[in-house]
Amino acid sequence: MTGDASAAVAAAGVRTKVRVPLRFSDGWGTTADVYTFTGLVDGKEHLALGLGDYCNAGVPMVRPHSECMTGDVFGSERCDCGPQLRESVERIAATGGYLLYLRQEGRGIGLYAKLDAYALQDDGLDTYEANLALGRGEDERDYTAAAQMLAALDVGSVRLLSNNPDKERQLGALGVEVVERVPTAAHVSASNVRYLRAKVEHTGHTLALPA
Repeated sequence: MTGDASAAVAAAGVRTKVRVPLRFSDGWGTTADVYTFTGLVDGKEHLALGLGDYCNAGVPMVRPHSECMTGDVFGSERCDCGPQLRESVERIAATGGYLLYLRQEGRGIGLYAKLDAYALQDDGLDTYEANLALGRGEDERDYTAAAQMLAALDVGSVRLLSNNPDKERQLGALGVEVVERVPTAAHVSASNVRYLRAKVEHTGHTLALPA
């Protein structure tokens, strides 16, 4: 790790750790150690959830999960974020690792802009075209803060739970060794299949979709 990326990653530290019982809408639950941080490069309030026997996991399973209020909180079926969050917490708890909950709504453009993009998608644009039509980037997410969080937790190597090759590329460039990229399941609904297909065709997400 060199240059500005190394300095940024080295700057973060653990602020607090608190144990939180979790319960999902289907009744499944577990317990997480929730970490907060100081010195994150973007100044946002990102969280790391230590799940399962994460202290003795060897190479822990890690999912950087971007906040999605509509999917994670309200159960929107326009995306697959809520089911991915639920799946990821259970899978990480089984093997030991961390879920990084990153405050970068709408692939980094924010909640209101994401909803504006939804309106454009209703008029026929795909999820990436809609972002560009708003004058924003297709995907504005930056994973420097995620690398900082992992460094603060003394995690240098990960099994990355993600379908997104850009997460692997960015974390690798920031000095995080990705030993393996493990895909999540394809959570398909009638309302999100076009969205998921755009992710496969446009950015090479590893999702097995119906024909």
